[in-house]
Amino acid sequence: MEITKLTSHEQPPMDLLLLADPSPSLVEEYIQRGQCYVAKAEELILGVYVLLPTRPETVEIVNVAVDERHQGQGIGKKLVNHAIETARQLGYKTIEIGTGNSSIGQLALYQKCGFRMTWIDKDFFIRHYDEPIYENGMQVIDMVRLSQDL
Repeated sequence: MEITKLTSHEQPPMDLLLLADPSPSLVEEYIQRGQCYVAKAEELILGVYVLLPTRPETVEIVNVAVDERHQGQGIGKKLVNHAIETARQLGYKTIEIGTGNSSIGQLALYQKCGFRMTWIDKDFFIRHYDEPIYENGMQVIDMVRLSQDL
């Protein structure tokens, strides 16, 4: 598996990006401002993440997704670790990530990769999404924010 940055000539894998964020308009918006990286094996895209500069010396991973047929194989962890190393190489001092209050697996993954919970953006998914989102048997309401010093 190889993780590479998409060039301006390559189309981002919207099907994968929409697995992690169901809003096409939000995905389109941050793809324009960020850098999209894909994990490929034999030309098949297995996963994706987007790095988005947010403040001086700070970058955020705004989307991490792995093709459903390839989940549970450590690809998500490789993507997150690649994002951390890429941010470090680009000179950022802090990397952030956010996920839904019900995203139990993602919360565990991000903490295993060195992120620490920093705050809760209450009602984030109510304010920014027209339709309710459900995951793990509960409504996604709040955004749990995590960060890591590089």
